Amino acid sequence: MESLVSIKNATCRLGRSKNLKITNFEIREGEHWCIFGANGSGKSVFADLLASKRVESGSYVEYLQGFDPAKDIHFVSFEEQQELWRSDNRLDMSEYSDDGQDKGTLVIDLVKNSRISAYQDSSLLDKLVHSLSLESYLRKGIRFLSSGQIRRALIARALYAFNSSAAQLLIFDDPLESIDIESQVIIKNTISEFLANFTSIQLCRRPEDFLPSLTHVAVLDNLRLTEQGEIHLVKTSAAYKNFIGKRPSIPLNLPDAVSEKVLLPSEEPIIRLNNVDVSYGKLQVLKNFSWQMMPGDDVVIEGPNGCGKSTLLNLIDGDNHKAYGQDVFLFGQKKGSGETIWELKSKFGKVSNELHNKYLRGWRVLDVVVSGFFDSVGLYDESGTTESAVAKKWLETFGLGSLVSSYYDEISFGQQRMVLLARAMVKSPKILILDEPCVGLDNYHRVLILGVIDLISRQTETQIIYVSHTKNEMPRCINIRLIFTPSSGGPSSVRIERL
Repeated sequence: MESLVSIKNATCRLGRSKNLKITNFEIREGEHWCIFGANGSGKSVFADLLASKRVESGSYVEYLQGFDPAKDIHFVSFEEQQELWRSDNRLDMSEYSDDGQDKGTLVIDLVKNSRISAYQDSSLLDKLVHSLSLESYLRKGIRFLSSGQIRRALIARALYAFNSSAAQLLIFDDPLESIDIESQVIIKNTISEFLANFTSIQLCRRPEDFLPSLTHVAVLDNLRLTEQGEIHLVKTSAAYKNFIGKRPSIPLNLPDAVSEKVLLPSEEPIIRLNNVDVSYGKLQVLKNFSWQMMPGDDVVIEGPNGCGKSTLLNLIDGDNHKAYGQDVFLFGQKKGSGETIWELKSKFGKVSNELHNKYLRGWRVLDVVVSGFFDSVGLYDESGTTESAVAKKWLETFGLGSLVSSYYDEISFGQQRMVLLARAMVKSPKILILDEPCVGLDNYHRVLILGVIDLISRQTETQIIYVSHTKNEMPRCINIRLIFTPSSGGPSSVRIERL
């Protein structure tokens, strides 16, 4: 097997004071590598270097003769997925159409338009569509797909474009992240089935997400390659075992609550929904849905991608207009009976992928946390010393006190997620909504955030609504489970269990 890509003595700058250093690395045709490391270890920068997306002085990257990284390397990533959604939504023409609908980019067009050659291999396309269970989605717009559905479409596009020569490289950036178990199994099986005709790299932060097709592993720790080689050898190395054995220290105490408590009679539900219906066009998401959250309840909402979990959250926290005119009661008051959206938001804290992606460059960590007092993305109002002091206390509690003046976009993904949790808690909300908060986190930060959530439940008046597509991945404080089960052609059924 010939060397497809090799790197020697590369140094990549990350932010103002960090450098990723790769002394020696090589991928040969037909190999399937995992670049394995924690949040902030440099995996994405390493992949960009391999793909010639970064030009660093003094770095040496060499490709097989005739290999063009611009054409012969393809990424499948959550960032690519988000950009497709944003681009498609910018072109939304539904408000100008007669029926008020615009499907946008169809799945079939997304997959087929990636084919490099003019020749359309219909047999390969049919095999990929069947293997990835995309038959019922081909004529749907990508903006209406769940995270798991669009991930499968992107993988179909990549395999359709590149399944012809081993002298091509596919880079899968955590392909199993943020999707349900069913989609994970489908993706694993498909990649294994079609891998013979290409070379691949998986970027991964958790060993349980390793693809079964892997042949080699490179461990990135603290911006350095500490171990690399055949997977069975690396897994027995001391560097690998030390890396996966790291465990965080959970804080003992949280800062005191600073906001006014929401007082309700103990028998009064905090949230109550009676026979609620939600439809989007012909798609019925919820039908005759009833549920109430009582004082003392900490709730997990479970179910696969696209089953209605996010719709329910949006009915509760003030963002979905379909709640108005229905029996939706929050804190003893019917929604739409005179309260403002900001009055509602003041009672909620939230951590979600959507919020995570809204904080772009330019904001310092302290500003991000203080913005939680104002329910804004970024800090546009004058904040006082009290708000700043509370924000600093929460950062110190989470072990992030040294990052107060750092820029949010320069800290690791796991640190960013903890910063958003501090942002949600500074106003001591009555309800903390955690929409898949462990997505994108390595095991170290998953243990940390779940431990802190338990601490919040024990030491504050805040109650938890925790959303997960991963069965049984939840904090220990959970005592109510809502399980969404999709039904064919209709709304999901919902089962409520007390734990």
